[in-house]
Amino acid sequence: MAREIDRKLRLTAALLGAVTRKDLAAAFRRANPATPFDVDRAHKWLQGRARPREPQVYEDWAKLLDLGRSGQWIAECDSEAFLDAICARHQRDRHTLAHLLEGPAAPTGQQQERGPPLAGIYACYSHAWSPYFRGRLIRGELSITVAPTPQRLSASYAEALPTGHLQLDGFVTSNKRALHIDVREASGEAQFAFCLFRPAPPVSVLAGFMCGATVIGPEVQLSVTRIAMVRLPGASPRLREADAYLAPQASVARDLAALGMSVAEPALVDQRMATFLGGGAGGGLDLIASDAYRALAELLDRNWLGSANAAEPAAAASSSAVLLAERRAQGR
Repeated sequence: MAREIDRKLRLTAALLGAVTRKDLAAAFRRANPATPFDVDRAHKWLQGRARPREPQVYEDWAKLLDLGRSGQWIAECDSEAFLDAICARHQRDRHTLAHLLEGPAAPTGQQQERGPPLAGIYACYSHAWSPYFRGRLIRGELSITVAPTPQRLSASYAEALPTGHLQLDGFVTSNKRALHIDVREASGEAQFAFCLFRPAPPVSVLAGFMCGATVIGPEVQLSVTRIAMVRLPGASPRLREADAYLAPQASVARDLAALGMSVAEPALVDQRMATFLGGGAGGGLDLIASDAYRALAELLDRNWLGSANAAEPAAAASSSAVLLAERRAQGR
């Protein structure tokens, strides 16, 4: 018997970055264009007032999540086992994904149905910071979802590095000038900041700067790179499994196609992506060597210490003059 369908559908929506029922239905259609998953009936499913009766819905659900499980297992498992399975398969943090359910109950109301236009899954392309992969592009995954806090979006950025899976979580903020994303690693020291152009609907791409410090290398270098984040039609296991570092001279358009996106003009996409990412005097990348910082700091440290030492006698003389003036005033 099917159970906890509402919670499992909401977990699925959180995993995929689906803000509305229409987003969730579109994800099912990508798994099976003829799916019986219905937007109107999903309203009751997400509220726990009904359950899908067609076995094909569960089969499409299993195909969508690519868990290696049957549709019957999807229907009958409890939500905790379901959460464990999707987090293990898609390498997501269990606590973070479960925490998202503590916010709005489900994408069911009119306000929620409109939803934030930024929510979704993005394939992110930027210049590699590591000296071992210099000159190559690196691919990351950005997931933007509705946070428990009203009117706020949460963000999760991940890379499949040779040293292991890197994931950083945080929030999205926006003002009239730019879109900002700040994320940090829960169990490590990595922390990245993104300063992006404010996008306009339909928000097919986010682009701007990514700032942080090298993760793989003999020394830490403060780094900034141009980055382009392309919104995908849905979650792709390849984002979590394929090596983050693209091959030299790799085609971004071909990589996007491998992630499930339809690219109508691949040559033009590659040309404009290369123009954006490689623009500027530094070719879209700037790294500060630590020895350049140390040389500057050593010079100014000596200057500051010398100025401080010289200021001490002057400060003492000034204090004496003030004291003498006060005594004279008292004498009058």
